[in-house]
Amino acid sequence: MINDKRPVLVTGATGYVGGRLVPQLLQAGYTVRALGRSVSKLQGRPWGKHPLVELAAGDVLDRESLQQACQGCWAAFYLVHSMVADPKGYTETDRRAAQNTVEVAAAAGLDRLIYLGGLGGADDPRLSEHLRSRYEVARILQSGPVPVTFLRAAMILGSGSASFEILRYLVERLPIMITPRWVDTQAQPIGIRNVLNYLQGCLEHDEVRGQTFEIGGPEVVTYRRLFQIFAEEAGLRKRIIIPVPFFTPTLSSYWIHLVTPVPSAIARPLAEGLRNAVICRDNRIRDIIPQELLDCRQTIRLALERVDQQRVDTCWMDAGKNVPREWVYCGDTPYAGGTTLELGYAVEIQATPEEVWKPLERIGGQNGWYFGTGLWKIRGWADRLLGGIGFRAGRRHATELRPGDALDFWRVLETDPGERLLLLAEMKVPGKALLEFNIKPLPGGKALLEQRARFLPKGLGGILYWYSFDPFHRILYPRMLAAIARAIGKPILKGPFLQVKRTLKPPSAKQGK
Repeated sequence: MINDKRPVLVTGATGYVGGRLVPQLLQAGYTVRALGRSVSKLQGRPWGKHPLVELAAGDVLDRESLQQACQGCWAAFYLVHSMVADPKGYTETDRRAAQNTVEVAAAAGLDRLIYLGGLGGADDPRLSEHLRSRYEVARILQSGPVPVTFLRAAMILGSGSASFEILRYLVERLPIMITPRWVDTQAQPIGIRNVLNYLQGCLEHDEVRGQTFEIGGPEVVTYRRLFQIFAEEAGLRKRIIIPVPFFTPTLSSYWIHLVTPVPSAIARPLAEGLRNAVICRDNRIRDIIPQELLDCRQTIRLALERVDQQRVDTCWMDAGKNVPREWVYCGDTPYAGGTTLELGYAVEIQATPEEVWKPLERIGGQNGWYFGTGLWKIRGWADRLLGGIGFRAGRRHATELRPGDALDFWRVLETDPGERLLLLAEMKVPGKALLEFNIKPLPGGKALLEQRARFLPKGLGGILYWYSFDPFHRILYPRMLAAIARAIGKPILKGPFLQVKRTLKPPSAKQGK
């Protein structure tokens, strides 16, 4: 192990891999500087207050913030991928991010960069755009003076990974599967546990510095075989699989989009990559960083156990778009003149703020939305048909929320237990929508629970959208608030009553100072 007490930088620290690598490095005794666009999102992680972690707000697309994050570090993990946050323009976004990293890493004098990319024939003319972009990022990173260790991984399986979620929902929901011909493509999946061990090992073995390695599990399987292994481990009947020649990547992505929580914009590049065989031809790293490699059955079994126990540490949905704080707190003038539309209700309860918080923290997912859950689902199905994310897979944990969590078609922006829950809508809407709950203590052991819907319309279409749904909101929101209050199990003293129905203008520049 390299004896260097300086921090190790982990970019993409709130993503699927980064969010699991940080606690593993901390447990191993490393000082870790975790980089993310939102400090509150980083603080919400179980490791956010670890004595060896340093939280850094920044973005690889922002050279200044990236430069500050790199200062004083001796190594960095590049675990950034823009496909979730920017599915249409991820190739160009990743290109710019990689170039920034090359220049900043050189200026900071880093000893090494460690990059996790994809596996597949680099010279294959049929290589998908997604895998080709992963190789381009590697080439850009390797063009600089800092040695780059490039780990080329096959499909990563683990609870919460996009690949695992696609596999899980397809097998669980479709006893008869009409599939594209890629169902017989060979692959060498690797468990997330093994990926993390290889990443950590790259800090501890100098011989991997500046080298490229292929990492995969101990067996090569077809996707057809992977479906059947999952069915066996999940206690399901053997799936009937019928491959047909007419399934294009576009049709495959729509099929995945409708059956699984993964939206078509993300499913398409993944589906295109399924036609490429991903098999390790170079196993040198197994001798350098030895470990027990889990086979597909073991990996799927462990992942299912994690799902059943609600111990999914990170999820592919964790990586979401960043939301400017100006919109959350004071409006955003480029949209419809800065007009914010708001509708709010309140209810007074004979309960403490801590008691009021409990049902709020359980909202969504399998727990439902207390009132009109069917209507929320219909809205999700409509969004799905329009190419949006739909109702997705509920929530990461049944009784715990943290900033950055996906919650049906919302994103958790802030959680202040006993005080505030702030959600951002991620469904397709002509503007930006927030759902906010505030808890205010009152004398005599009472509390006021406020529920506010805030909407920042984009143009005339956004304004028409808000007012066309206003009658439904005026039915849904007070009944939903009343159901939450009843779930507390304490007397309702007043309400729900209309608290605010207004149009807000953003503060002037003078007021904002």
